[in-house]
Amino acid sequence: MFERSTSHFLRSLSTALCAALLATGAHAGDIVVWSAGAAQTPLTVLIQDYQKSSGNTVKVEFAPVGVLVKRLTDGGRPDVLVISQDVAANVEKNGWSAPQSTTPIGRVGVGIAIREGAPVPDISTPAALRQTLLNAKSLTYMDPTKGTSGKHFASVLEQLGIAEQVKTKTTLGDVGFVVEPVAHGDIELGIQQITEILPVKGAKLVGPLPDALQKITTYVIALGGQARDVMAARDFMAFVSGPRAQAVFVAQGFAAP
Repeated sequence: MFERSTSHFLRSLSTALCAALLATGAHAGDIVVWSAGAAQTPLTVLIQDYQKSSGNTVKVEFAPVGVLVKRLTDGGRPDVLVISQDVAANVEKNGWSAPQSTTPIGRVGVGIAIREGAPVPDISTPAALRQTLLNAKSLTYMDPTKGTSGKHFASVLEQLGIAEQVKTKTTLGDVGFVVEPVAHGDIELGIQQITEILPVKGAKLVGPLPDALQKITTYVIALGGQARDVMAARDFMAFVSGPRAQAVFVAQGFAAP
């Protein structure tokens, strides 16, 4: 009787664990990472190296920070988060990241892009940037409700007093590299964080926003509040925040934290 009861319990436990893994879309050996798009290029390189050296599998999804927070609100529970420091305290407060688990991995500012070969506009001062934006036939930046750079640039337009003037020629980005239409010649100017401009073939970084209008965002890596394999998740975090990884982040446009 005892053996049958034990066997039944083990089968039930196994079924429950399988169901839980299917519900998260992950397998036992996976480390599920949700990351802000600003870190996509260096993280892609580092994840490949980590998987080769550790034998662990990393499943990563990139999205604007606002989208990640919405997914956390809706019940998503990744093992590791890469988010802006701006939202880190709120994420921890809600239990979506483990207490005191955040580590800074890099800083980046907002820049302006044009198509390679196009005339380079003057963005050296707030006044010059204002005139360049007014003269542009079209521009694009991330939807302010979804991404860090978009939220900031919307405030820049307000500061410059031209939010209404440029509204009709503005295309808001949704996810990914919003300057891709600029690289294709479909839009004249693109505004996004510099690390999301540099990887786009055909796009040229004009430069950062003027200092008076700039926003430097620090990105952090944090342990998920309900990480399934804490040891594996922490091992990945240590790899991504280590000295060798730091060189990869700097090579891709980040400043050291």
